[in-house]
Amino acid sequence: MVRVFYKEGKQVKKETDVREIGHLRNLMWVDLQSASADEEEWIEAKCDISFQTPQEIVEIESSARYFEQNNTINANSNFLKSDSEGYQFYPVSFMIRDNVLFTYRQGDSRSFADTVKKIKIGEEVFKDGVDILLLLLETRIESDADLLEAMTKDVKTMSRALSREKKPKQASLLKINDLQENTMLIRESIIDKQRVLSQILRSSYFPEDRKERLRIVLKDINSLLEYTTFNFERLEYLQDTFMGLINLEQNEIIKIFTVVTIIFLPPTLIAGIFGMNYQVIPSLDHPFGFWIAIALMVCSSLSFLFFFKQKKWI
Repeated sequence: MVRVFYKEGKQVKKETDVREIGHLRNLMWVDLQSASADEEEWIEAKCDISFQTPQEIVEIESSARYFEQNNTINANSNFLKSDSEGYQFYPVSFMIRDNVLFTYRQGDSRSFADTVKKIKIGEEVFKDGVDILLLLLETRIESDADLLEAMTKDVKTMSRALSREKKPKQASLLKINDLQENTMLIRESIIDKQRVLSQILRSSYFPEDRKERLRIVLKDINSLLEYTTFNFERLEYLQDTFMGLINLEQNEIIKIFTVVTIIFLPPTLIAGIFGMNYQVIPSLDHPFGFWIAIALMVCSSLSFLFFFKQKKWI
């Protein structure tokens, strides 16, 4: 599917027939969403541009993420989307040529849908495709902020649940690990945009009168990065708390085994002495020798148990 946005007077209108692109004036934005090969070739021929392949878009090298060629700004960025399987990266390619924005992507994205809605509302005056690019980036940053806000709520819920747990559960540790992984993905996505936007800001092809707005977007990105750092620190604190609870539980178990071992040590010693195969042992031939040995064993255990109680070790 291809959506073409163009300006007619003060209004921004949309055209879905790619064949009309050669007849439209004041072209602003050409959005290729899972476009066919024929549609790509038609746009490349009419607009004198060349799109990157899906393999080139996902390259991580700086030279592949951003470059300028033939008066065209080429930038690739990873957007983040949430589904039933968690967070996943969504590669998007941007091109700016003669202040016309071209976007190339596979599949749908909420950020693009929200941007189109804002364009339809018409509250903002759009001069050209650069304004739409800035709106798209601002919308994406707002989405990242929403993801971080939802993540913070999950961290708070996890913190309260952990404080109420008398015994640490494995599910709690797995939840903390999931939150750390998702926070890392959000931070990686934000840093990716920061790198791309910083390079665009230095470009001579980007209009000077719109660079201040781009700087504001970068400031918002820096604020989100600080927020992710705060979430990381809080999750590390929760993880340390969880491990502390596990250590306390293990110490309690070790203490119980230690107390049991010490309590049964004197009776074992007494039983060992009276079980020696010698003729001369006190009370060996006594008619109540067995009961005397049992009484000594019980009294020794009770005396140690009373001693531990007095020391409040158990």
